[in-house]
Amino acid sequence: MQKFKFFYCNKRRFFRFALYTFGLLFCCNCFNSTHAQCPSNIDFETGTFNGWTCYTGYVAAIGGQNVINLSPGPPAVDRHVMIPAGSGIDYYGGFPTSCPNGSGYSIRLGNDQAGTQGDGISYEFTIPAGKDVYSLIYHYAVVFQDPNHQEFEQPRLELEIKNITDDKVIDCSSFTFIPYGSLLPGFFESPNAGGDTPVWCKDWTAVSINLNGHAGKTIRLFFKTADCTFRRHFGYAYVDVNSECSGEFVGATYCPDDTAVNVVAPYGYSDYTWYNSTFTQVLGRAQTLTLKPPPAVGTNIAVKVVPYHGYGCLDTFYAKLIDTLTVTSVAGKNSFSCNRAPVHIGANPKPGLVYEWKPATGLSNPNIANPLASPASSTTYVLTTRNSGGGCVDTDTVLVEASVIDNSLQLIGKAAFCVDSDDSAILKVHLIDSIQWYRDNILISRANQERYRVTRSGEYHAMLYNNKGCSMATAKQKIIIESPQKGIVYPMQYAVIDMPLTLKARQFGATVLWTPGINLDNRSIYSPIFKGGSEQLYTIAITTSSGCLTIDTQLVRAVKQIDVVVPNAFTPNNDGRNDFLRPILMGIVELRYFRIYNRWGQLLFESKSERPGWDGTFKGHRLATQAVVWAMEGKGVDGKIYIRKGTSILGR
Repeated sequence: MQKFKFFYCNKRRFFRFALYTFGLLFCCNCFNSTHAQCPSNIDFETGTFNGWTCYTGYVAAIGGQNVINLSPGPPAVDRHVMIPAGSGIDYYGGFPTSCPNGSGYSIRLGNDQAGTQGDGISYEFTIPAGKDVYSLIYHYAVVFQDPNHQEFEQPRLELEIKNITDDKVIDCSSFTFIPYGSLLPGFFESPNAGGDTPVWCKDWTAVSINLNGHAGKTIRLFFKTADCTFRRHFGYAYVDVNSECSGEFVGATYCPDDTAVNVVAPYGYSDYTWYNSTFTQVLGRAQTLTLKPPPAVGTNIAVKVVPYHGYGCLDTFYAKLIDTLTVTSVAGKNSFSCNRAPVHIGANPKPGLVYEWKPATGLSNPNIANPLASPASSTTYVLTTRNSGGGCVDTDTVLVEASVIDNSLQLIGKAAFCVDSDDSAILKVHLIDSIQWYRDNILISRANQERYRVTRSGEYHAMLYNNKGCSMATAKQKIIIESPQKGIVYPMQYAVIDMPLTLKARQFGATVLWTPGINLDNRSIYSPIFKGGSEQLYTIAITTSSGCLTIDTQLVRAVKQIDVVVPNAFTPNNDGRNDFLRPILMGIVELRYFRIYNRWGQLLFESKSERPGWDGTFKGHRLATQAVVWAMEGKGVDGKIYIRKGTSILGR
């Protein structure tokens, strides 16, 4: 059985919603024991929109009325969406996007991209002549925002069931759902609204459509969704239709060997009262009536139904109980599963039947008609189907052939090493029919063996293939192969005797070690503090995580007092000697400024760092030989401010 699913959510508190009316659509005077054939693909089970007409358009507020303008056309991307079973959950509502009634396909109408969009879908069919007792069942779920605009400006869902032959809307089956300020029964507020506007949601709900007395008539189902009229707020729905159209209660036809009869009235009503044929005895007050043991063949029963307040029509349904039911177990066609990818087995469920699969291993649910099978090895599944009363037991089998590729990836060696070491990295997979290695998602030519020796840094994986047509990727392994950086000599540092000076090493490795450790507070950090009274030369060993070693050097010269020295001349000719005019800081821990002026007092250069210094240019132009004035201000290790001025010659 497949059902109509409509999911529609909106943001704000009040929904003026004819929600439960849908459950009142089923009215009949009598039921027979013959199932009516449903129109082709009314249940979407071909996975297409064949037989349905799709519409797109827009919504507008005109003269205080909400008007949805639609034009027929092909299914629109992201507005008419076919959803296979097992496709996940709705972001706002948290319920399945495919109807949980066992069907293979459902649809989504509309989306959560606001923009005054209007969307629709319709289906027309003719009820067979002589079928005066006829009904459909569908499921719907709803998601929409409630921005609390005026009612005619709000997002909405419109459901219209119409007798086209007589040009008459079937009122008990046609409704408009509008959010308007408060939550309706059966709705809940989404915890994922994504903003200040509430999103109201309703989980999958089953609804019966009463088409009794319409034999030979052409009927149209028309479903429409629309955003708000201001381009800001959305509304959409999910729909699914049953795969069976019937003029009888579920269970009205039962098995000769049943130990009980479970008769199910139509969905969607507030109250049910079951009676015997003369209405002199109440048999039950739930949607399902259980008769145990089964009554005599030909027994007539009736049920009076009461709709939810304001949503539908009062009605009385009748059924004759007959023991002519037969059950056929349908396990489906043999299937093939790659890497435990789920495949459908079985067939769509039928109301009133009970299903059991054995073994249960690898099945999504062993107690439904069409579970998903993802076995680790080839498995023959046995389906036992029986009526809900226990009779008409039948079995069928199906083989799901499985092929599972072992996609484990083994690293032999190190994931990070230095090129000048004796380390290496070898990647290994299990032997299979075909292998292809990739680096950074790019195919490596002629890399088709079980083992691959890595010679370049990158992220590696392999694609594995077998002769049965299955393929699978391994996990990705990052390999780092480094070359050591060249060692450098740091600029000389001047330390005031017995006053602290912070030294700084290049920070690119995983560990650092200053040698010797004399006069340092910590030789294993990048910025140790020097405090001493004599000159000291240090080597700095920097080791990366891959094991590459770099040796830098730092000379520290001790001076007696805090001072600043600026050369009295420099020659910026790019010969690598005396190319920059810069201050030599002795015991200055913070250079607040170093400025250079020409003889007219024009500022030529300013910096707060001693390096690299001034290169003898101004606004990109090389200056000629001349005398310049420099000035500096800095903070010493003693916390005092030091100001110095002087002159220097720029020589060409």
